Parts: sequence; structure tokens; C-alpha cells
Amino acid sequence: MITVPRITLDALIELYDVFFIDQFGVLRDDRGAYDGSTSALQRVKDAGKTVVILSNSGRSGEYNAKRLVKLGFSASSFDHFVTSGDVAFSILSAADSPIKSGALCFTISSGDDTNLAERLGLKVAKTALEADLLVISGSEAERISMDDYRQLLQPAAQRQLPCFCTNPDIHKLVGGSIAPGAGSIAKLYESLGGDVRWLGKPYREIYDFALTLASAADRRQVVCIGDSLEHDILGAQGVGLASVLVQTGVLSSSTEAERQDLFLSVATPTYLLSAFR
Repeated sequence: MITVPRITLDALIELYDVFFIDQFGVLRDDRGAYDGSTSALQRVKDAGKTVVILSNSGRSGEYNAKRLVKLGFSASSFDHFVTSGDVAFSILSAADSPIKSGALCFTISSGDDTNLAERLGLKVAKTALEADLLVISGSEAERISMDDYRQLLQPAAQRQLPCFCTNPDIHKLVGGSIAPGAGSIAKLYESLGGDVRWLGKPYREIYDFALTLASAADRRQVVCIGDSLEHDILGAQGVGLASVLVQTGVLSSSTEAERQDLFLSVATPTYLLSAFR
């Protein structure tokens, strides 16, 4: 049995100077802020810590920050909001980008979001049949079946369109339950023979981006707080950062035996925190 020590938020404040905090499952769900999370985030910032919200969202950090403030979080309670969408834009807009301005982009997202394509100066493709590349930034699997997504993706896979997944989350929180996330759709594309470039947690680029933004030279002073072993904890482990698994979000209904299996097969957090409050 793997024993992971429990810790309090006050103890974390004493131990670390830079906090990378996940959004969904830690601070909020799709319905709003978790009880106590707004004051807890302000408490970390008031202690003089550098706070970076680190989210697997295909939308920009600016968009997400405004949405967080609307949910009751103070804009003064965090220094930066970094998303996988921001990292994707940074990489795909660079001089050595594998895509060309004006290319036709077919986007699978939530709420018909085509933000990344627009930021990159790409044209919107209505179907995969006319597209030059594919972006998977979100999921509406709560209302669109995975079989329907398979049919959407099949023409792209047959044409071997390059795919960029800007939200690797395998699961998403919807109305208190869990549904397949954008990462599950990207894995489906891979199963059809498509090639996917993954951008976001647990991959290194998003951590390098956040570490630079936070001017965090000493990684021993950085802690990552998240609800996903596959993304938050595995990602932190991969870049040598301490991690805290909160028992809200995607693992809130898991048993101790199920968590133990995941500790062995996926990643083991440095600490456990019952909730971010």
C-alpha cells in the first residue's frame, strides 16, 4: 500500500513559494466555485505567494480569468492564468510553426469555440473534408455521443490531417457527473490512425511556460495542486515538481482501493488535500 501524507493549506503555504493550481475540480466545477475556494485562493496570495492558475482549457488565459472573476474570485488572488490554449498559440504561432497562416482549420470544441484558429489567423473549415488541420479543444460528450465524434473524425483520419489537442483532459465535470473530455476525443482520433500533437498537462511545454512566467528558478519552491492523477500529478512528477491531489473533482467518488491502483499505475502525489479551502 502506498501511503501519501495528508496536508493542510496552511502547511503548504509554509512550505512553498509558487503555487500552480488547477481550475476545474480544485477551485470550481461547471456550476460554480467550490465552497471556500475563493477565500482560500486569496489566502495563498495574501501570504505573498506567486499564484498561477494552470488549466487544460483550449480557450485563452484571459478568457478564463474573466470567467473566474465572474464566479466570485478576486482578480487580485492570482498572478497569472495559463491555459493549454495559450501554450498551443505560443508554439503554433512561432516562426518554425508546422502550420501556415490562412490554412483551413476544423475545430472540435465546446460552445462552437474557434478561438485558437482565430488567434492564429486560420480560416474556419465547416467539415473535416475541406480542412488542412484539426484542433480538438473541447468536448460536448454530454450531448454528442462518442460514435458521432467517430463519424466526424473519420474523414480527417483517412486524410491523415495533423491534429492538435489543446485540452488533454480525458474527463470533464458536467452537472456533478463525469463525461468524456477533449482528450478522449483525441485518443479516439489516434485509434482511427490519426496523429495527435498533445499540448497541455501532463506535457512539459505548459510547465516550462508557467515556470518562465512565474520566474520560478528553484523548482523545490513550486507545488502543483490538482484533482487529476493523469494530468496534474503525472505532469508535476514529470518535471520534478511537488504535487497535491485534492479529493474533489474527477476522483471525488473514487474508493481508496481505486486510488491505490491509480497511484501504482499512473502517478503518486506528494500530498493529499481533502479540498482547496
